[in-house]
Amino acid sequence: MSLEVLNGIMIFILGLVFGSFYNVVGYRLPNNMSIVYPQSHCPNCNHKLKFYELIPVVSYIFLLGKCKVCKKRISLSYPFFEILTGLLFLLSYVSFGMSTKFFISITFISILIIISISDLRYYIIPDEVLIVGGILLIVELIINSYVNNIGFINGVVMNVLNGLGAFAILYLFKIFGDAVFQKESLGGGDIKLLFIIGLVLGFDMSIVTIFIASFIALPLSVISLIKNDNNILPFGPYLSIAATIILLSNLNLDMILQFFIK
Repeated sequence: MSLEVLNGIMIFILGLVFGSFYNVVGYRLPNNMSIVYPQSHCPNCNHKLKFYELIPVVSYIFLLGKCKVCKKRISLSYPFFEILTGLLFLLSYVSFGMSTKFFISITFISILIIISISDLRYYIIPDEVLIVGGILLIVELIINSYVNNIGFINGVVMNVLNGLGAFAILYLFKIFGDAVFQKESLGGGDIKLLFIIGLVLGFDMSIVTIFIASFIALPLSVISLIKNDNNILPFGPYLSIAATIILLSNLNLDMILQFFIK
């Protein structure tokens, strides 16, 4: 077995473990709960989970998707996000190798996974995740600029300015949307998330992210209108999907322009 394959397997397993933790963070932070205490338990009967009930994916299969004690069904979202995190960690390794960009990628993906879990469940994007994640990304960008001789201005300052520009653009979108629809069109968390996206992908691609996310979310918005639902659609997960596609495909503005010119 080659070193690359072994690394890939280990990184995938690491992603599964982190994905399990992100499920906890995405559930607890919006509920103002500590992410370390109390220990993991069934939300229905408070059964404290044993170590073998916490193994990512495997425990879900072993327990047949039910709590060992009360037999209440465990949401499929738990193994889904575990596997998704593992796959995205692996794809980051395939795309960037064992480099500083790999660590930037998995940090970025981790932020997107956690806020997607939280936004889908509670329509909340926790500030704590954006703040801690943003600080980690800036530190990693500083290291990346040093390792690759990019320079602090081009490698860090410009990234921060890109993030601020993306934040400002979506804030203007919000002002316009609020005026048109006479109600809140975008949550504050979505706007703050654009800072993180601009920080990593750059200003140009953060704008592309908004359009791709809107395109992905459009069919669900139409369905929601037809069904006369409350018409609340968490936008964070769609921004996350679009940003992940751009990140892992190395898509850039020149590629997009060349596609349309041809």
